[in-house]
Amino acid sequence: MKKYFAEFFGTFWLVFGGCGSAVLAAAFPELGIGFAGVALAFGLTVLTMAYAVGHVSGAHFNPAVSVGLATAGRMPWGHVPGYIASQVLGGIVAAAVLYLIASGKADFVAGGFAANGFGEHSPGGYALSSVIVCEIVMTAMFLVVILGVTHKNAPAGFAPLAIGLCLTLIHLVSIPVSNTSVNPARSLGVAFFSEPWAMQQMWVFWIAPIAGGVLGAIIHRMISED
Repeated sequence: MKKYFAEFFGTFWLVFGGCGSAVLAAAFPELGIGFAGVALAFGLTVLTMAYAVGHVSGAHFNPAVSVGLATAGRMPWGHVPGYIASQVLGGIVAAAVLYLIASGKADFVAGGFAANGFGEHSPGGYALSSVIVCEIVMTAMFLVVILGVTHKNAPAGFAPLAIGLCLTLIHLVSIPVSNTSVNPARSLGVAFFSEPWAMQQMWVFWIAPIAGGVLGAIIHRMISED
């Protein structure tokens, strides 16, 4: 249960901190955080929580990561449902708290509420095909980095830093395409408080990241010395 609680709180922090930076700060141009600030916020959430609870649960905070690690043989498949349930619940609770804070502003309108989307709901107007490819590739590379830096022969103590920076880079590239998911729990949490289209497009942000997670695990097993 400690592992599941750690995943809940880690995912809570990821969604609250990352999406919160978009909903509360990036909405005001004068604050100047922009895409780069949101990307950094997501990276910092993973970095800080990986150091805080990584020794408890492995710091997945993402169903695609859990599936990828199980595919790579790094965790038992029997633990995956509990991890995913904890992550999804953490994302939903974080989005609810964020909504409670954001709605305290007099002229608040939820709008997209940091949701992920394609077509007219993509920040840059990218088509479904572009979003699918981007989400698969980005999640696959995320898993390659995670599996590589947590390998027994990798330098100890630096994994959270590398993983956090990788997630920052992923957001810098893909925010204009899909508003960056690579994490079904992050996507589902805010979709509950967004406009109806976010839930209607949710299937993409479950299927593509999980497919990417499996692909990343396969790539790692092809290049790993194990």
